[in-house]
Amino acid sequence: MRSDYETLKLDRVENHILIVTLNRPERANAMNTQMGLDLRDLWRDLYVNAEDVRCVILTGADDKAFCAGGDLKERNGMTDAQWQEQHAIFEQAVMTMMDVPPPIIAAVNGVAYAGGCEFVLLSDFAYGATHARVALTEVTLGIMPGACATQMLPRAIGLRRAKEFLLTGTPCSAQEAFEWGIFNKLCEPADLMNEALATARKICANAPISIRQAKKSLNMSTQIDFRNGYMFEIEAYNRMVPTEDRQEGIRAFNEKRKPVYKGK
Repeated sequence: MRSDYETLKLDRVENHILIVTLNRPERANAMNTQMGLDLRDLWRDLYVNAEDVRCVILTGADDKAFCAGGDLKERNGMTDAQWQEQHAIFEQAVMTMMDVPPPIIAAVNGVAYAGGCEFVLLSDFAYGATHARVALTEVTLGIMPGACATQMLPRAIGLRRAKEFLLTGTPCSAQEAFEWGIFNKLCEPADLMNEALATARKICANAPISIRQAKKSLNMSTQIDFRNGYMFEIEAYNRMVPTEDRQEGIRAFNEKRKPVYKGK
């Protein structure tokens, strides 16, 4: 897996945790074309071969911004064709992010506006610093969300609240984001990464094949009917029966020790 990204900083923690930092602090970590390419390539590489990464934490550089959305200075003066070409790159980044096998935790350390808010929604779940603010501001700029917000936001907070939030473009506080269901937990800024890491460690201690299969099945629950969703769940379940990790989990339980999972 590459580590030489121009707009991303990658850090490995305790072998199985990958911290991905959106690293354009001079532009509030706004997403330019290069960041779109970098994210697309990173998520693609994790899909093809996650190596020993079992959980990803996505955050922003500095303590003011998670991601301010698309870089409007770069977009200023773009032709329609250039705009759509750039957005196609962002679309690829979005689609590959949704397919990443390891869970992605967003550690929202500041403002998450527009596309930044969409990164939060695309993550498997999110923790927010108490000073964070979240908004989908696209309609105030003559456009609309184009990175799955119209699909992910209603699933997170309900359709009626999603309409109010999106159609006004009004930011919400971290407390509101927590109460609505955008954030799973609120943290003091100094504790945010430690809280995200503590949860990542719990995930990494579990069987990695189980985590991947459970994530796939959970994602499918919002896309198909109940009976077919259950059939998908059973197929995912059966994938784990012949694994070494399943045998290790049962053996460790009976031996009253912590299991050592190898993803096999």
